[in-house]
Amino acid sequence: MKSLAIGRLVLCGGFALSALVAAPAVALEYGTVQLGKSSIRFVARQMGVPTDGHFSRFGAQLAFDPAKPESGRARIEVDLASIDVGGAEANEEVKSKSWFNIKETPAATFVSSQLRALGSGRYEAVGRMSIKGRTQEIVAPFTAKQEGANMVLDGSIPIRRLQYGIGEGMWSDVSVVADEVQVNFRFVLSPSAGSKK
Repeated sequence: MKSLAIGRLVLCGGFALSALVAAPAVALEYGTVQLGKSSIRFVARQMGVPTDGHFSRFGAQLAFDPAKPESGRARIEVDLASIDVGGAEANEEVKSKSWFNIKETPAATFVSSQLRALGSGRYEAVGRMSIKGRTQEIVAPFTAKQEGANMVLDGSIPIRRLQYGIGEGMWSDVSVVADEVQVNFRFVLSPSAGSKK
């Protein structure tokens, strides 16, 4: 029971995950993040069974000018103690040294270095993700679409938990807990203060 629940925490940073910046071709900068409408979730597999979870606390500093998508930038910080994998026992276990070791590394971060437009509302952000004292360069694909006055960014990133030392010891057996964790993010942005069409 505990074993099954712990599989969810695999989440891996994800998060992380991973945030970016982008939007359609309109001369308007989006940089005010609506955290209440945004989310960072993840899906992991234990014994082949998918389990999901999310982080309830994270910060995001995003900026994007649709007329110049390459100038977009992002910095995301996730409070790992806010993880919810569906059970109190597993939520505590994931904070342990074998998993996220939140006493020494309480946050996971993503900082972008480049944003590329791929066409048809698709983008990808290149940047560095740091979890548990380990840093990897990742590419995060996402889409951007206008919803009313807001810009909505939706993306999904596969992360290898063992690259970050998440789930050590007995939990490093990938036949029990899969190495790959899918991190899904949504950021809702409104226009930056003072930005005009």
